[in-house]
Amino acid sequence: MAEQAIPLVELELTPQAIKVLEHRYLRKDEKGNIIETPEQLFWRVASNIAEASKYYNEDYKKHEDEFYTILCRLEFLPNSPTLMNAGNSLQQLSACFVLPIDDSMESIFETLKITALIHKSGGGTGFSFSRLRPKNDTVSSTHGVSSGPISFMKVFNAATEAIKQGGRRRGANMGILHITHPDILEFIDCKKEEGTLNNFNISVTVTDEFMRKVERDEMYDLINPRTSQAVSQLRASEVFERIVENAWGNGEPGIIFIDRVNEANPTPTLGRIESTNPCGEQPLLPYESCNLGSINLAKFVVFKNKTPEINWERLRYVTRVAVRFLDNVIDMNRYPISKIEQVTKENRKIGLGVMGFADMLYQLGIPYNSKEALSLAEKLMSFIKHEADNMTIELGERRGAFPNFKYSIYSKGKPRRNATVTTIAPTGSIGIIAGCSSGIEPVFALIYVRKNILGGEEMYEVNKYFKRTLEEHGLYSEDLVREISKTGSIKNIKEIPESIRRVFATALDISPEDHVRMQAAFQKYVDNAVSKTVNLPNSATKDDVKRVFLLAYKLRCKGVTVYREGSRAAQVLNLQTKSTQLQQQAAVAAAERKEKQPRIRPPITKGMTLKIRTGCGNMYVTINEDDIGPCEVFTQLGKSGGCISSQAEAIGRLISLALRSGIQINEIIDQLKGIRCPTIAISNGESILSCPDGLAKAIEMYMKEKCEPDLFIKMRREKEKISDLGICPECPECGNMLEMVEGCAICRHCGFSKC
Repeated sequence: MAEQAIPLVELELTPQAIKVLEHRYLRKDEKGNIIETPEQLFWRVASNIAEASKYYNEDYKKHEDEFYTILCRLEFLPNSPTLMNAGNSLQQLSACFVLPIDDSMESIFETLKITALIHKSGGGTGFSFSRLRPKNDTVSSTHGVSSGPISFMKVFNAATEAIKQGGRRRGANMGILHITHPDILEFIDCKKEEGTLNNFNISVTVTDEFMRKVERDEMYDLINPRTSQAVSQLRASEVFERIVENAWGNGEPGIIFIDRVNEANPTPTLGRIESTNPCGEQPLLPYESCNLGSINLAKFVVFKNKTPEINWERLRYVTRVAVRFLDNVIDMNRYPISKIEQVTKENRKIGLGVMGFADMLYQLGIPYNSKEALSLAEKLMSFIKHEADNMTIELGERRGAFPNFKYSIYSKGKPRRNATVTTIAPTGSIGIIAGCSSGIEPVFALIYVRKNILGGEEMYEVNKYFKRTLEEHGLYSEDLVREISKTGSIKNIKEIPESIRRVFATALDISPEDHVRMQAAFQKYVDNAVSKTVNLPNSATKDDVKRVFLLAYKLRCKGVTVYREGSRAAQVLNLQTKSTQLQQQAAVAAAERKEKQPRIRPPITKGMTLKIRTGCGNMYVTINEDDIGPCEVFTQLGKSGGCISSQAEAIGRLISLALRSGIQINEIIDQLKGIRCPTIAISNGESILSCPDGLAKAIEMYMKEKCEPDLFIKMRREKEKISDLGICPECPECGNMLEMVEGCAICRHCGFSKC
């Protein structure tokens, strides 16, 4: 690629955007060296996607320039697989797929094979397990009984764990079960234990009839999908409460209002929609895939005489160019299997959405939780949908309608190129690249703290619109920034005027009802669905969650997901808040405690020294034994001094004291193993998450050498990232704060995403 051939378009990227691009998107040589600039990446993508215009005898060069310009100006970005793979050897450009699972071993494992191919190429997958016969049902071919949908979800989860998407993206799945399935209660509870099915988001599909029975407190039938016969009944309100309880506990399951989804199914004669992609915003038929992209609304605010307003003409232009871009992606895509290519091209679904909505509101001075914001949301999405519809009709007249047009709800109107055109999709990584807020979510925090692992000064990342407002009002100071950084919110900062506090509300400042109302406002003008998380404070009650679900149903959302801040951590740690309980526990512990005295260290010990590579350098761990067993541990961390070396020595002394006091060595290993810091290293083919983690693994290696019989009596915990377990707010790759937004955990610093 000749660098001089790239047009000159101004590209402004934040440090975080550059970091994410370098880590996940820019081309690298065989040694891992970056060989592509951000401008070259955007030119690669624009040139590759514009190639499809040649198939229709259109102006390829014009489209190439248009695509490159809106990418470089960060006005529009496609989904990550397109940015990663367009113009590269892989050329798999779709973000989301839905695959069928029918009630046979052949279907289950054929789908599993296709899933592996999709994950390898950078896509996410959604499945409905509702067609599988329930647990303990008859299997005539073997005269045995079935293991049920949950058991096969675990098989899919394990396969996903073994594959890292395209070398740069993680595998992600959506698991769905219909409310009438006999195993529905087991499904609702299946992620209750942290770390279970960690590669799945789960949702229950509920019908309008079920919701009416909830309201009337009536019984409903459970249907065996093998026989289509009712096998038992449950009380609808009790099942609904079970969903609410689990969603309150750890955010799952979500709910999909499947009748609402199928009311908007553009091709109902081809079958009912049963499943969605991993974050729920893209309902699809079996074997369909969808290409997504988002318009950065923050870029369309202009100032005239110091008054902010929306540049509607530019928004119209970018919408039209983006629709053509996404339609081209369908032709340029290299699909994982021919069946997916066939079904995708028959319907040609695209999903154009938005990001940066909260940033737009900040610039316009409009509070997120206001009637004005809801009105603007409807106006914006109505405008984008209108222009996108006009463009797909123009493309239909020029390029031809999607092949299943004659079977669609549009068959009596003008030809359309695409069965659907709009979706509000997650924008975690591309939002970081664009330097804007995620999707239609409110900003999670106005100020982030980035900490230096070596104990250096804290660095504060301040929302640029908030910083500008503070400076304009003469309020900006380091002391104020430090104070705000404690919570990320200014809700209770009295020295900031109320007018500013109202505009710069963050996710947890906004009521659950206002979250839902905003989702519903956008949903009115979205063909597919809306990816959004209703963020709740930790103090939220189960009744709060219940009200969210019922309001989402009332306002005709297609689905809803909640996350109560810190709920998973609270559940795992089993925190007690009543002082009387703590006093009782302390009294019992004191009564039962037996004073221990460490045994005396002999003059001579024997042992072994192991070398472990950590993120802080090489660590040498010496483990010595007396006649009873291991009695002391010494650590040396390279030639380093200061806090790191002294802390390593302190840990070694405490371990030695514990060993000579009779503490089992496997208990010490379990306490240290899994502790994480932002700097991760690889040693002997294994991830070393921190110096304590490395020390634990060194002791474990030593015990393996000694063949200590009781070491592995206690089962080792599954090796999972802390973010998967949901027990820590830190990103496993960079150590900064994770956010639960758009149905997924993301890091706005390094681009890590659980989905």
